[in-house]
Amino acid sequence: MPFTVVTPEAVRAKVASAPPERRLRLLLAAVDGQVVGEVTAYVNDDGSTPGQGIAHPHVHPEHAGRGVGTALVEAAEAHLAAEGVTTVYTWVFGTGRGAAFAGRHGYRPGRSGHLFHRDLRAPLPPRPEQPAGVELRPFTDFAGDPRPLYEADVEASADEPSDTPVDAMSYESWLDHTWREPLLDHALTFAAVVDGLVAAFSLAETDGHERYSSGMTGTRRAFRGRGLAKLTKHESLRASQAAGYTDAYTGNDAENAPMIAVNRWLGYRPAVTTQRFLKDL
Repeated sequence: MPFTVVTPEAVRAKVASAPPERRLRLLLAAVDGQVVGEVTAYVNDDGSTPGQGIAHPHVHPEHAGRGVGTALVEAAEAHLAAEGVTTVYTWVFGTGRGAAFAGRHGYRPGRSGHLFHRDLRAPLPPRPEQPAGVELRPFTDFAGDPRPLYEADVEASADEPSDTPVDAMSYESWLDHTWREPLLDHALTFAAVVDGLVAAFSLAETDGHERYSSGMTGTRRAFRGRGLAKLTKHESLRASQAAGYTDAYTGNDAENAPMIAVNRWLGYRPAVTTQRFLKDL
């Protein structure tokens, strides 16, 4: 998954900070001592709909078709069923082997989307005009009190198209899984502030070397249509480009037309088709 931004520190933090109600379980599949696959399974505790679970299995391409994925999926489903999950959701990348595998295991297609890539070595478009009264500030400025960022994220995330909407995210959960996320680079993440209120933001996740990923870009409802998402994401990309990052990734639901338009303007191009699949246990 070359489009994924991940580090060992991020994996450790995900496990260590998982709240009990998430019932997080990470399982590895090994053949002769060599890890060839893994699955991440957990209860969707950031959403208000009960009974939703997530299971993301991955198998090394050289070991596909040998039953590894089936073993991982069955173990994940058993774990989630025991925790009261009634519907399991997963992401499939591409339209080939993964989609066929999901169908054989009783999963049906849900929402679709795209992962986009941008070569950060290529010039960015001209910086959008900054509206009067709008201040761009990095997340480092909010170290003393990040709650205004949380409030903006909660409002924007609740409106993001999704089969599993994030509409019940607590402040403590946000601190653990956004603010303290090891991948989040506070110096490369920017917020647009209007009259002291965080109006929009664009999260920058990096591997510390070359890959940059947009964790989330959002605008509060009262400030939409003013180009603030474009402005904050452009500033984040500009700073990341200056810091030496070479590859930028972002993802959008197929129905999120406003954000897709922003990303295309910024120079992102479709790289991988994504499809949500779900199964009723």
